[in-house]
Amino acid sequence: MNNDVKDNLKSQSTWKRGLYMLLCAIFYTLAEIVLFTVIIFQFLLKLFSGETNERLRKLGQGLSTYIYQILQFMNFNSEYLPYPFGAWPKGEPKPSKLADQSAAGDSAK
Repeated sequence: MNNDVKDNLKSQSTWKRGLYMLLCAIFYTLAEIVLFTVIIFQFLLKLFSGETNERLRKLGQGLSTYIYQILQFMNFNSEYLPYPFGAWPKGEPKPSKLADQSAAGDSAK
């Protein structure tokens, strides 16, 4: 093995991120279950009452943004640690800075 690989294997920050990724995978699974429960409940509300619930729409948006943040972190597109390590998301997701830099580099080619 060359020294770069050995250094990478010994890097605490990489192992720490791996642990965060594992925890995020667990939170992702839980958030996905809750989101699909909200989706089914909203559908049933619309079916039987003709209307949806505003609070559930906001919860669904928050969960969708949260799942997006988790996936961005796990794909190394963001360094932002999602909830419970960061703040709970409000509103629609914002593009990550890493994704913005990547897009700017692609358009320069």
